[in-house]
Amino acid sequence: MKTIAITLGDPGGIGPEVALKALYQNRWPATLRFVLIGSRTILRRQAAYLRLPLPPAWRLADGEKNTDRIVNWEPEQDLKPKLKPLTWQPGITGKTQGQAAVRWIRAAVSGCMAGHFDALVTGPICKESLHLAGLPYPGHTEFLAALTRTRVFAMMLLGGPLRVVLVTRHLPLAKVPDAVSRAAIQEAALLAAQALPWLGVKQKTVGICALNPHAGDNGILGREEITTIRPALRALRRRGLDVEGPVPGDVIFHQALQGRYGAVVAMYHDQGLGPLKMIAFEEGVNLTLGLPIVRTSPDHGTAFDIAGKGQAHAGSMSAAIRLAARLARRKNPWGRDLPTG
Repeated sequence: MKTIAITLGDPGGIGPEVALKALYQNRWPATLRFVLIGSRTILRRQAAYLRLPLPPAWRLADGEKNTDRIVNWEPEQDLKPKLKPLTWQPGITGKTQGQAAVRWIRAAVSGCMAGHFDALVTGPICKESLHLAGLPYPGHTEFLAALTRTRVFAMMLLGGPLRVVLVTRHLPLAKVPDAVSRAAIQEAALLAAQALPWLGVKQKTVGICALNPHAGDNGILGREEITTIRPALRALRRRGLDVEGPVPGDVIFHQALQGRYGAVVAMYHDQGLGPLKMIAFEEGVNLTLGLPIVRTSPDHGTAFDIAGKGQAHAGSMSAAIRLAARLARRKNPWGRDLPTG
C-alpha cells in the first residue's frame, strides 16, 4: 500500500475541485491510499456542490487504524488553540488563504520526510497570496527545496512524449540572460539525465536549447551560445553525459517529438512550456527533480475565474497522481534513506 498526500492548494482556487474529481471520477488501484490535506469546511462545500463524497476525517495519529482509502487531514485540527475554520470563497484569495496553503504544504512535506506518505501531489497555489503570507520564496519549487534542505533542484514538465527541464524558472524575460550560467545549465542537464532512468525512459540523450534565435548565428544574434552554453556542454560531456546542442528553440521540440531526445533542457519558462502545453494542455505534470521525496503537481494555476463553478478539468491532477504513484514504487535517485511506513 502506497499513501499519496494531496494538498488542496489555494483555498480560493480550483485545487479542491480537481482533487475531488481526480480521486472520485477515476479508478485507482487498491494498493493506493490518498490523504487530502486541507480545510474540511471547504472540502465539504465543494464535495456537496459537485455531488461527490466527502472523504472521512483523518489525523496523522490515526496511522493505519483508519482503513478508508480516501481521507481528509486538516492539520489545523492538531493546533492549540485551533484556528477559525476557513470560509469557502471561490475566486478570492489573500493573506489568509496564503497562510493556509503554506500550512498544508509544510504538513505534507513533514509527513513525507517522516515516512507517513510515499509521495506528494500539490494543488495549485497563488504566488501573490503566498507573498502576502510572508513566504520568502517565489513558488512551490523553491519552498519545497528549502523544506527538504535540497540545494540542487529543477522543474521537469511532462506532457505526451515531451519531458522539459528549465534552467531558469519564474523570472522576467529581461533577467534571463544573466541567470543562464554554465553552472545552472550543467545542474539542469545532470538532473534531467538522472531522472530518465527513474521515469523508465530508454532514450538517454538530453537536448539543450539555445537561448537566442538560430542558436546565435555564430555570435551575430547573441553570444551566450559561445560564451556560456557550449562550454557547459563540453563540461557535461567530460562527465560522461550524452548531450546535444545548443539546438535552436524552434527546432528542438520537433526533434524531441520524433524521439531524438529523452529530455529537453530549456533556458527559460515559456521557451519550454509553450511547446509542451500546445500538445498536453490538460494532461501536463510538473515533477520536481532533486528532492528526497516524490513531488508532482498539475501543470496549471488556480484558475480563480472558474473556481467554484464545477468547470475545472481534472486531467492534469489525475496525471500528476498517476505519475506520483508510479515513481513512489521506484528508487528515487536523490533519496536519503527516509523512514518508511
